[in-house]
Amino acid sequence: PMTDVNLPIGVFDSGMGGLTVLAALRQQLPQEDFVYLGDTARLPYGTKSAATVERYARQAAGALVARGIKALVVACNTASATALRALAQEFASWAVVGVVEPGALAACAVADSSGVTVLATESTIAGGAYQRALLHQRPAMRVLGRPCPLWVTLAEQGGDASALTDTILLDGVRGLVMSEQTPDAPSTLVLGCTHFPVFRKRLQQLLGPKVQVIDSAQTTAGSVATALQSEGLLSDRGGNSQFLATDGVERFQRVGATFLAESISDVELMSQVMIID
Repeated sequence: PMTDVNLPIGVFDSGMGGLTVLAALRQQLPQEDFVYLGDTARLPYGTKSAATVERYARQAAGALVARGIKALVVACNTASATALRALAQEFASWAVVGVVEPGALAACAVADSSGVTVLATESTIAGGAYQRALLHQRPAMRVLGRPCPLWVTLAEQGGDASALTDTILLDGVRGLVMSEQTPDAPSTLVLGCTHFPVFRKRLQQLLGPKVQVIDSAQTTAGSVATALQSEGLLSDRGGNSQFLATDGVERFQRVGATFLAESISDVELMSQVMIID
């Protein structure tokens, strides 16, 4: 079927971290409309089983498709890592873009022989999706990974710069990233969770110019732009964003503003009943 180019792009995440991806999308595609769904009633996805994450992802995607979208962005590393293939099959008529592949491509483009370190949620690391995506591009590459669940909590508290934040960030990368103490550790760091771009600037300052910090939000936005272009789906009017959450609208507005880097005036509460299959 012919897709209406003026339909919005659907973006979903388990919560608010995916707003970092939305911010990058709005920056790179200012003429597009977006509808963002945060499944806040069921977050975090990062500690759930693969089967549960896949079920939630299908429901969230289905809810967006039912509202009318022209493309689907899975702005959640856990859902991308676990459910992207299933989503691409189920919603084959739509461009479906996740955050893992673009982040891995960007890391491969800049990584040297020291390799790449991935920081993510427990399930993203345990599932090995980043490791596979990186090794698919460069089979001999050294890939290290570590779950940083504390960083998610820290980001949701507003991620404000403080001595405590710096300590937690440095603890997360200790021994895994090139430094004076660990000169042989990887010099490329992938922020494999959509909450983590909040810390990118500070991490870059803490780690110094020899370490490259890759944020999958920016690279994902580039992939979406390319996909829309190749399918002739770019809009030339728009620029509006709608926000949906399955719980905690006030918290979504408050915490979401940190990730989007601007205030969020209107969030529609979407009952979970809407997204149960």
